[in-house]
Amino acid sequence: MHGHNAPHQACHASDHSPSVPQVRDWVAYYFIDTSSSLPICSALPSQLFTYSEYSPRARGHRTMQLANEFRHAYSIASGPDLAAVLTPIATSNNPDRLRSFYQYTNIQYLTNDLTSSLFHGKNLKVPKLEQAAWVDIFAAYWEAVGEVLKFEGRHPGASATAIFTAWKKVANALIKGYSGPNGLPAWTLPCLYTVGKFLRTFAIKADLEVAAQGSSGFGFQDDLAVDVEKNGNLEEAARIINRMFTLCLSDRAPIEESRKWGIYETTNLLFKTYFKINSVGLTKNLLRAINAQSHELPPLDAFPKSHIVTFEYYLGVIHFLDEQYTQAEEHLTTAWRMCHREAYKNRELILTYLIPCHLVTTHTLPSRRLLAPFPRLEQLFRPLSNCIRKGDLVGFDQAMSAGEAEFVKRRIYLPLERGRDIALRNLFRKVFIAGGFEEPKDGQPAIRRTRVPVAEFAAALRIGTHATGRTRVDIDEVECLLANLIYKGLMKGYIARERGMVVLSKNNTAFPGTGV
Repeated sequence: MHGHNAPHQACHASDHSPSVPQVRDWVAYYFIDTSSSLPICSALPSQLFTYSEYSPRARGHRTMQLANEFRHAYSIASGPDLAAVLTPIATSNNPDRLRSFYQYTNIQYLTNDLTSSLFHGKNLKVPKLEQAAWVDIFAAYWEAVGEVLKFEGRHPGASATAIFTAWKKVANALIKGYSGPNGLPAWTLPCLYTVGKFLRTFAIKADLEVAAQGSSGFGFQDDLAVDVEKNGNLEEAARIINRMFTLCLSDRAPIEESRKWGIYETTNLLFKTYFKINSVGLTKNLLRAINAQSHELPPLDAFPKSHIVTFEYYLGVIHFLDEQYTQAEEHLTTAWRMCHREAYKNRELILTYLIPCHLVTTHTLPSRRLLAPFPRLEQLFRPLSNCIRKGDLVGFDQAMSAGEAEFVKRRIYLPLERGRDIALRNLFRKVFIAGGFEEPKDGQPAIRRTRVPVAEFAAALRIGTHATGRTRVDIDEVECLLANLIYKGLMKGYIARERGMVVLSKNNTAFPGTGV
């Protein structure tokens, strides 16, 4: 490669080789993520790992750009800017940042070079213990960057697992830096978030790599052991992130200088990880720990809105999975109201669970206006909504079958299935309305007929289910369905079995919430 644009060209050249995994594809966060996943260069030359020309004596006037970014962020006490320095990706403005940092030094001079580059000059006043912590952190970061570049350059021995192993050292060095009475200041907490996010991302890719290597073998295999190790790296990442959570929750510094400001963001990261490894039950431990110290935490509205939106979303989903739909609706509604209007993906995720909540708690359906900005949700929920409104039981069953895979994946199948009761209620409501009014007496206003033969509901059910002679609807079955709707509060009345009649409530309360 020659010239200033060579790294950029290499990135494009590698795109023609789909078998080469790209680190830029790894940076995928599932909810509320403000970091940008920008491309980093790949297909680096083997000369990258020849260090002699980069010895401190040979560099002359060259400086470490990353150190300049660190000093600037530290001088203005900007946590987000400091966290950006620790990202293992390049930027569009500096696509060569990782390679230039890695080539700046070697293992022999690493500690001295980092110390002099990060803290040289009189303008930056950093305590000695803190300096030592940052040198340890960036030494681990340097090693991890080397693994990233080796992986992208397809060097022997490079692997996603090696990257994860190296990044664990970054996380552990950072945790060590925050530990103790003279730990890193709280304004640097975004570094903890960034390192934790990439730890999770690299763990997922390492697990995929392990799974791919296991599936390519032949012969006997311990299936139980394979299943246990399926998320081995991610489970290890969860344990490390849990230490980050504890660091924040247990801090005893005054609230202005406390790491407690990081409690919800580290909790959110653990929520994501526990959901990924299908260990949602572990989230309860986090919530118990937070509730136990809630009196020591700042009020929710004092935290960054992005932290709280994510927290409320996951809290809503946790209640949703526990079938506590009223509480789930409360938290999801809070997340919906706080979520930025342009955060399209996040709003779509919230609605994915809020719509089934409304169906269960208030028997309401999403409007066309609500679903219009979200084509995926429109495709999922519109057929169901139309069938529920019309009382089309066959159509409802077909819509549930068509969306079953996605409904099961999102864990919303069972609450949506309850929509069949609403569809049945609407079908029987049509029978009630079709019955018309009773003869008015003594000049009083006409009232709807409230005594409806069970046979009329049976006829409607035969039509609604496309029943044939072979699958005729039994009267006992109809009475059972009616009794179930009455029990659930979807109808008001009682069944007079001896007369084959349903006696419904008067004064437009026969079908609560529908106006009749």
